[in-house]
Amino acid sequence: MTQSEKFLDLPLEEVIGDRFGRYSKYIIQDRALPDARDGLKPVQRRILYAMYREKNTHDKHFRKSAKTVGTVIGNYHPHGDSSVYDAMVRLSQDWKMRNVLIEMHGNNGSVDGDPPAAMRYTEARLSSIASELLRDLNKETVDFIPNFDDTDQEPVVLPAKFPNLLVNGSTGISAGYATDIPPHNLGEVIDAVIKRIDNPEVTTEQLMKVLKGPDFPTGGIIQGVDGIRKAYETGKGKIVLRGKAVVEPIRGNREQIVIDEIPYEVNKANLVKKIDELRIDRKVEGIAEVRDETDRTGLRIVIELKKEVNSEGVLNYLYKNTDLQVTYHFNMVAIQDKTPTLLSLPQMLDAYIQHQRDVVTRSTNYDLKHAKDRAHIVEGLIKAISILDELIATIRASKDKQDAKKQIMEMYEFTDRQAEAIVMLQLYRLTNTDITALEAEAEELRKQIAELESILASEQKLFETIKNDLKKLKKQFADRRKTQIEDEIEELTIDIEVTVASEDVLISATKEGYIKRTSIRSYAASNGEDLAIKDDDHLVGLIEANTTDKILLFTNKGKYLYIPVHELPDIRWKDIGQHISNIVSIEKDEYVIQCLPIREFKDEEYLIFFTKNGMVKRSELKTYEAQRYSKALIALNLKKGDEVVSVCQTKGYSDVFIASNKGYGLWYHESEIPVVGQRAAGVKAIQLKDGEYVVGGQVFDDLSEPSLVLVTQRGACKRMKLREFEKTSRAKRGLIMLRELKSKPHRIVGFFVTHENDTISFTTTKGENHQIFPLELSTSDRYSNGSFVIDSDTQGEVVEAWKEATYEKPFDSTEK
Repeated sequence: MTQSEKFLDLPLEEVIGDRFGRYSKYIIQDRALPDARDGLKPVQRRILYAMYREKNTHDKHFRKSAKTVGTVIGNYHPHGDSSVYDAMVRLSQDWKMRNVLIEMHGNNGSVDGDPPAAMRYTEARLSSIASELLRDLNKETVDFIPNFDDTDQEPVVLPAKFPNLLVNGSTGISAGYATDIPPHNLGEVIDAVIKRIDNPEVTTEQLMKVLKGPDFPTGGIIQGVDGIRKAYETGKGKIVLRGKAVVEPIRGNREQIVIDEIPYEVNKANLVKKIDELRIDRKVEGIAEVRDETDRTGLRIVIELKKEVNSEGVLNYLYKNTDLQVTYHFNMVAIQDKTPTLLSLPQMLDAYIQHQRDVVTRSTNYDLKHAKDRAHIVEGLIKAISILDELIATIRASKDKQDAKKQIMEMYEFTDRQAEAIVMLQLYRLTNTDITALEAEAEELRKQIAELESILASEQKLFETIKNDLKKLKKQFADRRKTQIEDEIEELTIDIEVTVASEDVLISATKEGYIKRTSIRSYAASNGEDLAIKDDDHLVGLIEANTTDKILLFTNKGKYLYIPVHELPDIRWKDIGQHISNIVSIEKDEYVIQCLPIREFKDEEYLIFFTKNGMVKRSELKTYEAQRYSKALIALNLKKGDEVVSVCQTKGYSDVFIASNKGYGLWYHESEIPVVGQRAAGVKAIQLKDGEYVVGGQVFDDLSEPSLVLVTQRGACKRMKLREFEKTSRAKRGLIMLRELKSKPHRIVGFFVTHENDTISFTTTKGENHQIFPLELSTSDRYSNGSFVIDSDTQGEVVEAWKEATYEKPFDSTEK
């Protein structure tokens, strides 16, 4: 044979396809997926079997793990020692297994994901419940196959006297298949098996009355019964699993969140680290400290909060953004009839019941055979004792054992096996071989044989045996549920205060719509000077607020913008702000007339709107709280050609003062204005003549005595005391505030309620800017035209006047 003839010329696809197909079949059937009958993967089954063979059971001493691993590798599982040891360790971890199958001395890892000690240091033995998986293995209950080197035999499946697949669950990934079966409560699973045996037609709904849902060893809370039902009906489904947390008060009027149960398979150390990172990165505000106080008494994570923090909000944020709440996906795949199958709950129970039926039938047959064999021998011994002297004489006369057997069988008609038992009988046994004891044994065996035969003859009796056995196991091993189940999945709402770093900032808004927030540090560094602003623009608000507050910007077109402060662009004091059209689209000729900061939308607070055509509207502030604010919202309905001239915020006990361009002023209490809804148009504020319009509306506290200042188009400025006027009621003509001139009469351009330190600015037709300090003016009566500040003939007429925005701190620091 030549060298080239030794090699086959095959296409790559065929070779790869064939080899990968074989490999996949092996992975699926013999490595990654559990058997539907005993719920074990091959490596787990081999570990338990090896320990059972070595008599390394719960009633004997612990033995070095390395010894067991060596036995498993040497006899049954020709793979790496670490894979075997890892599988062995997992079977001993009480945070992974609902009922551990191996007890281990030494470090077997931790919920923090720490690795276990090396196998030379740890010791292990089977747990008492694991011996129930192996019970009756010696009674030919399951098939055995040769091990990998044909030197020994190993079981194909274990007798599994309890439904391990559901009790301990399973997780694994193979080629093309994965499985995720959650652990359950032993008592509940046994009840479900019994219910299924009693009624093979039982529905999932009825089974769920006893088997409520998964029961994780780490406890926690399951939300979503519908998800459990779907998973039990189809094999796939999802539930929400969250840790158990309580809020406790601590010293200094503060609170802390204490977590004492975390979701299944979540690494505690990583969870604590993630929560602490949220604190460091200031993703969530209000966390002062995160501590892991877990000790031998149990798991405990403490999240200490700062003063007056919304603990519920922080907790919801943690549920949403960390593994304190996870989604568990059921994917109940197991090997059934050598095939990976997605199993529903009834199918899993049926697979287990069928397996038990085979196991109990086989063990009963085994017991029956042994009982019959023993009965046959006991019968022979009873007969032998009744003719003991003749027997002894016969045996003494025989040449050897074979001859003695032959003689006995010929002379007294014993069978071969009875004769064997008689000749093997030791002499000392003759001293106390009491015939009554043998007869009692014979009677006992007769009963036993009848019982065993009745089990084999009646399926109902067989099932009764299975049920009784399960009930005993339940009594011995079942414990209370660890995981709570809640019907509905809670919707998580997160308060903004929890997520936004609480910081005091300075907000500046201009008439033309340039807005920004600036750090107070940046403002202080410039001493409040050098504000970047366009030439023909001016500030309408300069307000210190918190990033957790909101601002409302009102425009002349009756619209308003709702903007959370933290969403405003963060820009230095010396740089121009961002135009609001980048945040929300507005019309070309629309401009900002008022900027109001809001901490809370409280009851008993109002907004009052004054329009150019003499309308006034009062609405509750809280109706302006917006949920969606991606576009400009309607603040009030305006008739065509009308526009808003002023917006004021009140607490319900203020006075209002309205001024028209022709010099009429009207003063009344705000209670005269009815409270209407957000989109309403309002009522008449003042009676106007043709060509007359409202210049401004102002509000002031009904206890204060402000000065009233007006600026006219001819450059005159006039300050009056409030007591010059008489308080009347809404929609009247009002009182004259100017002396009417025949030629070039004065017309009001700006009207203001002023207090000390206020500054009024105005611009002229020639583009000049001027400032006046109203309190430097002497007070005038209603019938004068004030004093000229500029010469309108040379400097141009006044076209616009405004009160300079001063640095405001609207919120008391104790309010926060």
